[in-house]
Amino acid sequence: MNETPTRVYAEIDLDAVRENVRALRERAPRAELMAVVKANAYGHGAVECAGAAQEAGATWLGTATPEEALALRAAGIRGRIMCWLWTPGGPWREAVEADVDVSVSGMWALDEVRAAARAAGRTARIQLKADTGLGRNGCQPADWAELVGAAVAAQAEGTVRVTGLWSHFACADEPGHPSVALQLTAFRDMLAYAEKEGVDPEVRHIANSPATLTLPESHFDLVRCGVAVYGVSPAPELGTPAQLGLRPAMTLKASLALVKTVPAGHGVSYGHHYVTDAETTLALVPAGYADGIPRQASGRGPVLVGGRTRHVAGRIAMDQFVIDLGGDRPRVGDEAVLFGDAERGEPTAQDWAQAAGTIAYEIVTRIGGRVPRVYLGG
Repeated sequence: MNETPTRVYAEIDLDAVRENVRALRERAPRAELMAVVKANAYGHGAVECAGAAQEAGATWLGTATPEEALALRAAGIRGRIMCWLWTPGGPWREAVEADVDVSVSGMWALDEVRAAARAAGRTARIQLKADTGLGRNGCQPADWAELVGAAVAAQAEGTVRVTGLWSHFACADEPGHPSVALQLTAFRDMLAYAEKEGVDPEVRHIANSPATLTLPESHFDLVRCGVAVYGVSPAPELGTPAQLGLRPAMTLKASLALVKTVPAGHGVSYGHHYVTDAETTLALVPAGYADGIPRQASGRGPVLVGGRTRHVAGRIAMDQFVIDLGGDRPRVGDEAVLFGDAERGEPTAQDWAQAAGTIAYEIVTRIGGRVPRVYLGG
């Protein structure tokens, strides 16, 4: 867009995305890197961030849904794309024709992708997912032999090519958690079985962002980095973004919509959960939970105005919330920074996560579609 929005907007620094991808590649120098751009690149903009990540050396892109993968193709994004969250009747043929790698966790999915490959008249690229202990998607060890055998048979008939074997950690953001070593052992065992049965994958991968940062033995051929690509720490226990060599890519800003003086004893916002204890200045921030500002952070969410950090006064409403400025009197239209980079003295997504009782992943991802994205750095 040509003009900066005035209500609320998210600045997305694509140079930060590039720097983060390079930093993550240095953490896993012998592995390729997949930049995960699901959920609109964790709220940052999938197409723009996919391009920036590829420019910085990401050789794979990852999405959850096939629709997300197909949207990247429609936008002209080339290179390897993988998607992993399928339901029966999904757009298998479209994905096969778009040269998207599709994840297969069970026999039903293998049957559907084989049918799609026959209809398309081309070989489908599939990756078999092993459930090594997360207990979510993926094939259980007890069912692995059946799935691998059927995939090898499908490969022999030419309907599929098994390009990858993969899994996902449950607790990689808790270094030393006993499940991490157990999952690695299970993954190696399931890899060994599949390869013994004739699978020759291009990539084997289990490492997510925290494992990429802390667990070199999990890197295999490819690391899948999601939230770290956007400069968000995958867990406070691992360190701040700066300590991990990352830089936040999103800065959420708004313009003050009203500044006014109110007397002592004045209730603020719904339910009057906040009442002024003296004459004070209130400012209205024109963003609310319809924009993705978590209502759970009412009374606690930090906002930087005029070089000082304030906090939400009272409840966050659908479209707006209030901050108490004490005696300060900024001008209507002055900038309010909800979160950005701690190295610039700004509140962070992690600060909002703590205020809302959630994780920083959710804070950036939930910023809604009516919040314009303004891209910096090309």
